[in-house]
Amino acid sequence: MQNSLNPGKRFFLRLFLFIAGLCLAMLCLAGIALLMFWAPDKPVDELKARWAPPPSQFINVSGISVHVRDEGRRDDPVPIVLIHGTSASLHTWEGWVAELKDQHRVISMDIPAFGLTGPRADADYRSTTYAKFILDLLDSMQVSHCIIAGNSLGGEVAWQVAVAAPQRVERLILVDAGGYAFKAASIPLGFRVARIPQLAWIGEHILPRHLMETSVKNVYGNTDKVTPALVDRYTAMTLREGNRHALGQRFQQTSSGSHAASIKTIHVPTLIIWGGQDRLIPPEYASKFNQDIAGSKLVIFDKLGHVPHEEDPAATVAAVKDFLK
Repeated sequence: MQNSLNPGKRFFLRLFLFIAGLCLAMLCLAGIALLMFWAPDKPVDELKARWAPPPSQFINVSGISVHVRDEGRRDDPVPIVLIHGTSASLHTWEGWVAELKDQHRVISMDIPAFGLTGPRADADYRSTTYAKFILDLLDSMQVSHCIIAGNSLGGEVAWQVAVAAPQRVERLILVDAGGYAFKAASIPLGFRVARIPQLAWIGEHILPRHLMETSVKNVYGNTDKVTPALVDRYTAMTLREGNRHALGQRFQQTSSGSHAASIKTIHVPTLIIWGGQDRLIPPEYASKFNQDIAGSKLVIFDKLGHVPHEEDPAATVAAVKDFLK
């Protein structure tokens, strides 16, 4: 039958068969990838034994079961409150907590959409909503005044708390904080996938270890410090039921720089810590915070990346201790 076709029709038939075969091959490869990297969500109760041992506790805040650690001196009237960034968890602050809890009360938590706290029922992940969440958490813990610190998204939440309730914030510590409409030099691969709605279903059901490892290395200055145990922790927190879906929702609601004008209204003593090798929010934005917050102090760690408190807790917490004197 093919021989009865004219040359033009034979060409298009061959082209059709080639494209059909190529599509079939791609579907087969996609199926194999799904089988190899299939990683369903894990219930939070399955993760608690390893990732929420004492002093972890779960506090109900406006209907959300929040993973919290409240450590150190119970008689400290002005606790240090630590807020992590996107896709991180309270574990990121363990180095700082170990150094600070002898002299201070230190409160860390998993903010909604991340860690063991997981998603919000209303799926509201705007930075202003996060700031209200922190104030609600402090109310539930009967904390009237605090020193507040945050990294990345957590940094943006921290300074928005200082703007919304300046009477409750005695000092502010910003660690590679968000807030301006920034231009990233490099974005972690996992974040890039989560930002694309067309890949949402795939991203919510597969999790190649290489993708997680590459994403963590992207925010470190020295990638040799990214250990298998660290990758295990980030993987477990990502797999917490609902977190991957919430991450996509969070990115859809992100509006970088929409509240940046408020930064100039901050008048509490402020320490700005930044990694000189930060490729997600480059160091030029550290200078903008330093310029916009009157009297602020800036410390840059030339060899560290976007999570300097996690990458080198000893060096960075030394700057905090000096600031708190």
